[in-house]
Amino acid sequence: MRALCWTGVNELAVEDVPEPRLLNRQDALVKVTASSVCGSDLHLLDGYVPTMMAGDVLGHEFVGEIVEVGPDVRERRAGERVTVCSIIGCGRCHYCREGLWSLCDNTNPNPGFLETLIGHATAGIFGYSHAMGGFAGSHAEYVRVPYADVNAFPVPDGVPDSSAVFASDAVPTGWMGADLGGVGPGDVVAVWGCGGVGQMAALASLRLGADRVIAIDRFPERLAMTAALGAETLDYREVDVLDALKELTGGRGPDVCIEAVGMESHGTGAQYAYDRAKQALRLQTDRGLSLRQAVHACRKGGTVSVLGVYLGLVDKFPMGAVMNKGLTLRGAQQHGHRYIPMILDRMSRGEIDASPLLTHPMSLEDGPKGYELFKEKREGCVRAVFHP
Repeated sequence: MRALCWTGVNELAVEDVPEPRLLNRQDALVKVTASSVCGSDLHLLDGYVPTMMAGDVLGHEFVGEIVEVGPDVRERRAGERVTVCSIIGCGRCHYCREGLWSLCDNTNPNPGFLETLIGHATAGIFGYSHAMGGFAGSHAEYVRVPYADVNAFPVPDGVPDSSAVFASDAVPTGWMGADLGGVGPGDVVAVWGCGGVGQMAALASLRLGADRVIAIDRFPERLAMTAALGAETLDYREVDVLDALKELTGGRGPDVCIEAVGMESHGTGAQYAYDRAKQALRLQTDRGLSLRQAVHACRKGGTVSVLGVYLGLVDKFPMGAVMNKGLTLRGAQQHGHRYIPMILDRMSRGEIDASPLLTHPMSLEDGPKGYELFKEKREGCVRAVFHP
């Protein structure tokens, strides 16, 4: 079959790879109908995750049709159209039972790297390096889905692939950001990043009753899309973000700050240049400009919710602000299984439409071009979605 493979730093190729097959009794095979790029994929492409191997199939956000199930699959059946969570859970361990799906004990067969780096291994993730299990990704014609009964979710009739594909990752990740932040009626929420996840975090905050959402980015088309959801927007090239947030909140600061950027955060000024130089020289693994801003901006006693992917160490982290301001700092890879059924139901009732994120539908053969447009933010690309 054809698949989009990582072949080296900033190098991708569409190649012929073996078709997957059922390996375990609880597996399913899914024929992919739509698979989206994601901002976190760029960390792999740029070489900041050191456990990629040439030939690894990328992609973790997808929708498709089940074509075969193992003998122990009870809930899913061949012919169903499903959204598959990017995080692979077993459904049985302590963490899955507690709803902490991205912390699953049983789905990452390569625990050593993360145990060394962060103290414990976390769940497997489709197409996200051998540190996260080495699972083949979704930028392919077919994908093997382990534990299909808990990781594949039927898509209601009437919900198009163009929206359902984002129920795999972008929408539940954004929703989790608002949920972890405890967003509720009357809150003022600030969101760093207006990509797919940031837009969905803004939308979720409004759906959960936030009085105001203020979104921060530099790309006019992304700011306009987020404004269309009901958010106020700031272009960080034109304003001092911390001063602007103070002014907009009467000096108090946002109640909840959601960071949806991650380890390759962009900014302006000397601090940004310093961060880029240290990361390029591998003197730090992650650029944390937006994370530092979120901590400094948040009101006393507020919550900072971290959705952007971080791998290791962030220089100059303002722990003094976290402690002295009494902040709550929360983060996780998405616990998507908590949210996907609710999200698909809301999509079926017209309460969530994620399809505007799909700005560039493309064939799988055009995958390298899609990633180039996405990475360079050319032609207003918010998400390229590949149709094998």
